[in-house]
Amino acid sequence: MNKRSFLLWLPCSAVAAAALGATPTYPPVGAGRTLIFPRDHGAHPDYRTEWWYATGWLQTQTGAPLGFQVTFFRSRPQIDQANPSRFAPQQLLFANVALSDPVAGKLQHDQRAARGGFGLAVASTVDTDVYIDSWTLRREASGSYRARLPTRDFTLELTIQPTQPLLLHGERGYSRKGPLATQASYYYSQPQLKVSGTLKRRGQQEIVQGTAWLDHEWSSTLLADVAVGWDWIGVNLDDGSALMAFQIRDKAGRKFWGGGTLRGSDGRVRLLAPENVNFMALRLWRSPRTGTDYPVALRLNAGNLTLELAPLMDDQELDSRASTGAVYWEGAVTALRGGKPVGRGYLELTGYFRRLGL
Repeated sequence: MNKRSFLLWLPCSAVAAAALGATPTYPPVGAGRTLIFPRDHGAHPDYRTEWWYATGWLQTQTGAPLGFQVTFFRSRPQIDQANPSRFAPQQLLFANVALSDPVAGKLQHDQRAARGGFGLAVASTVDTDVYIDSWTLRREASGSYRARLPTRDFTLELTIQPTQPLLLHGERGYSRKGPLATQASYYYSQPQLKVSGTLKRRGQQEIVQGTAWLDHEWSSTLLADVAVGWDWIGVNLDDGSALMAFQIRDKAGRKFWGGGTLRGSDGRVRLLAPENVNFMALRLWRSPRTGTDYPVALRLNAGNLTLELAPLMDDQELDSRASTGAVYWEGAVTALRGGKPVGRGYLELTGYFRRLGL
């Protein structure tokens, strides 16, 4: 969901504040819509927010573990839709890329933001093909994704291949995010992805391989006023099953809403109701930069499945105030049962630094 975020918080920029004239009417998200592919792999520019979110674990040739995330966001801002100027930002695009390396000890990341158009920042409506300058995420006819992101500290070039069918969340992709039917998104994932590629850093190129999880989500409706943030997890389990679970927290830190999807190794899908999902903090980590306390180690109850989530490293805080405007924790975690590793995934913790401007 930064989501994973699964409802995008936008910076209150001067552009967004200049909501003059015929501001857009965003289409509602409702049950009963059938997602159609490959069209729904592409952008949905009429909706308010959207993101493509790839996270995963990599391994170098020496066996060193790494975490990575590649995220592209699209937003339709509240501006005068009748403005004929080519410079009017009808669409805004943001991107984050991050590398979790225990040797470095803290997250390495970069970010970009641009208005859509002029051939510099585009999100295709035909299929997944989104880019900002030289940062790209593209789905090929074979179904594989290719990502290339050169940053100031490293360059990731990855091929991400599906090994399982799409996983639709909620009611055939209609995913509730609150007690009101309008508090929802269209949401699907591609778990158990196979990753291969290269990582260039410190003047050297390394071959990497691993597994990943990809989310695609779009919506028009913001979260409830009582919501301050969420905890989200996507886990590729070693037996081939896959779990997505989340909880939305209120101002007192309690679960306000929740849900998830569990697909077993036999392919059977179980939807998890709000009462079936609970996150419990096992250990806190305090950021030396923001002073924020994050529950980086958690116990997750998802239906009959109980997992302990342990971070690859503690410092996986991402400061995206130069793009999406948020500070949050997003990191590689190991899933354990009875102390034994049973899978790997990515955990997102938002709203701990401050309440998201939803």
